[in-house]
Amino acid sequence: MAKLQVAIDLLKTEDALALAKKVAPYIDIIELGTPLIKSEGVAVIRAMKDAFPDKEVFADFKTADAGGLEADLAFEAGADYVTILGSIDDSTIIGAVESAKKHGRAVVVDTIGVKDRVKRAREVSELGVAFVELHAGLDEQGQDGYSIQVLIDEATRAGVPVSIAGGVNKDSIKAVKDSGVVVAVAGGAIYGADDPAKAAKELYDALNA
Repeated sequence: MAKLQVAIDLLKTEDALALAKKVAPYIDIIELGTPLIKSEGVAVIRAMKDAFPDKEVFADFKTADAGGLEADLAFEAGADYVTILGSIDDSTIIGAVESAKKHGRAVVVDTIGVKDRVKRAREVSELGVAFVELHAGLDEQGQDGYSIQVLIDEATRAGVPVSIAGGVNKDSIKAVKDSGVVVAVAGGAIYGADDPAKAAKELYDALNA
């Protein structure tokens, strides 16, 4: 059964905690977005894990270098997952995976900006990562002609554990689920909704139908 991950792209710890409180009953993984971590530092990871110890906390570091060091920072602050960019050298990913083994946690490779996401997903899956995020960032989503169907098709072809991030909403969630993902990542569809709890429940129910 695929897990539901909420991507919290807010900028203040108190706002992130307030949103998480609303949606926690329907969420498996709480993602602290890169802007949030840059704004508040690793203290926001500890605050979220302390508030929701039964949830998995995902630190979206998008690390590009010093994989072991940055993974240590995330895991020591309470993160269950940390992201490493798929566009960088394998040695950075390997360093993070070694840290994850030491801490009993996990690494996710983020394919944002990678031209051939399926090829890279297959490559990095050999390095001991938990899964690979097929990710179209906010800038890519804003381009004319963007469709989440591209990620859905990639997930179907990948043949390795993947998540999808980039426009998951109530209209696309069934197709995302059917693509075989291990995690569906929803951001704006939840935090931008008038009723975030209702939006999260709709996605959760669709994933678990």
